[in-house]
Amino acid sequence: MARIYQTNNMGEADVRVAIVQRGSADLLVHRVASFGLAHGDALWFITRERQSATAGMYFTSPGFAQLAICFVDHASEAGWTRPHRLKGCLSHGGS
Repeated sequence: MARIYQTNNMGEADVRVAIVQRGSADLLVHRVASFGLAHGDALWFITRERQSATAGMYFTSPGFAQLAICFVDHASEAGWTRPHRLKGCLSHGGS
């Protein structure tokens, strides 16, 4: 499950992320409302607690990002759009 912590300090982040248009995204993300609904890399539960997160994110510009995402409205749309070296890392920790 992807439990995501958003940090304002790049040094604390596991992954640098940019929010982009759907056609440019590596990962389509759906934000879920509860801890139990988070699943895989693409269904994110945003937590305020770093210690309960599987990944810390620092949002930045596309040119500096390691991962490009686009938020989608429905869980059925969420998932990887292409092969990526971070596949599996967001839900299990580590980068």
